[in-house]
Amino acid sequence: MDRRAFLARAAAAGAALVWPRIVPASVLGSRGADAPSERIGIGLIGAGRQAIGANLQPFLRSPHTQVLAVCDVDAWRLENAKKKVGQGCAAYQDFRELLARKDIDAVMISTPDHWHVPMALAAVDAGKDVSCEKPLTRAIGEGRILSDRVRAKGRVFRTDSEFRSIASFHRACELVRNGRIGELRVIRTGVPKGDVSLAAQPEMPVPDDLDYDLWLGPAPRAPYTEKRVHPPKDYGRPGWMRNLDYCDGMVTNWGTHLNDIAQWGNASDRTGPVEVEGRGTFPPADGLWNVLLEFEVEYRYANGVRLIYRTEKPYVRFEGSEGWIHAEYGAALAAEPASVLDSKIGPDEVHLPFRDEKEDFIQAIRTRGATVEDAEVGHRTTSLCLLGLIAIRLGRKLRFDPEKERFPGDEAANKMIDRPPLRAPWRL
Repeated sequence: MDRRAFLARAAAAGAALVWPRIVPASVLGSRGADAPSERIGIGLIGAGRQAIGANLQPFLRSPHTQVLAVCDVDAWRLENAKKKVGQGCAAYQDFRELLARKDIDAVMISTPDHWHVPMALAAVDAGKDVSCEKPLTRAIGEGRILSDRVRAKGRVFRTDSEFRSIASFHRACELVRNGRIGELRVIRTGVPKGDVSLAAQPEMPVPDDLDYDLWLGPAPRAPYTEKRVHPPKDYGRPGWMRNLDYCDGMVTNWGTHLNDIAQWGNASDRTGPVEVEGRGTFPPADGLWNVLLEFEVEYRYANGVRLIYRTEKPYVRFEGSEGWIHAEYGAALAAEPASVLDSKIGPDEVHLPFRDEKEDFIQAIRTRGATVEDAEVGHRTTSLCLLGLIAIRLGRKLRFDPEKERFPGDEAANKMIDRPPLRAPWRL
């Protein structure tokens, strides 16, 4: 029985089958690297700086995967990605051609944010497992559609954020979840002040390498200018990350990293807050770069915990009745009392899974198990950030029902749950 038949039969067995945490390599192929015919076929959708700098190499290194195809609307980036993979790699400008291949088992989506949901849904419907860059969505309603579809189709899904795989953040959450700072009362999260404004730019000729219409996809029609998309023949920071047609900026960009840790430590990563209010500063609406620049948002959960989220620097701080723990990106873990950091987690206490995010995805495919950060978790974390954005836009405190994912009795706020219908043919 080949690997695909084995996995299909096992999945069909459903609840009757008890899976080990990791299937031995001897079951799936060899005792070391799997034979080429036994490896998981990977398709890379999006070949920009995040894909080349972070997302491609782990799949090339893994003994259990082989990258069979790459896809990008920029021909220069596409050719570079194909060369990095090497012999036998196919290249496509249209992601639908990649998804049509039966030998592609899973995809890594590393595109601009406005494409995440349409591509992820198409991949799931095509029977592929999915790892998708964060933030997963541009709207709370999109996230509910995606999470429900993943569950209905029985696909493996990984929200591609690495912060649960950073030792200091993982350790902080385990200590908090096991009561080492007493009753959790306040969480503080911060993100860098990285977004800036830019005035409207003149229209420019579309580069020959770029399929601009396919790049826009579900976004509104707009004249091409370099600062709207990305630098030609370069992997510099792209302009789309600061334009509201394609991205919500730092509030969801870094926010989905740090607030995911806040939710994990609070054991609320499959639900959400019950109140939210915030304030922030937007640049002129007619500018090309027009995402939120600075902000401060406060949330309250049903368990009484308050979360205060602001532009400052990347950190998560948990404050409890008996002390605090501070995890900061690029810095050592700190706590008061300091002895908290020496605490041992007992065998009967909460042990949070700890593994590399790509390895987590690969092993979940092999075992047909769950990832550490699945579609529901990614949706809830992105929703938390988007709730803050909605509160800032409306300028008032909002009540939220995390079970129904609606604002009770608030028509104006509920209209912001779902985005306008996507332009055909990318309708959800």
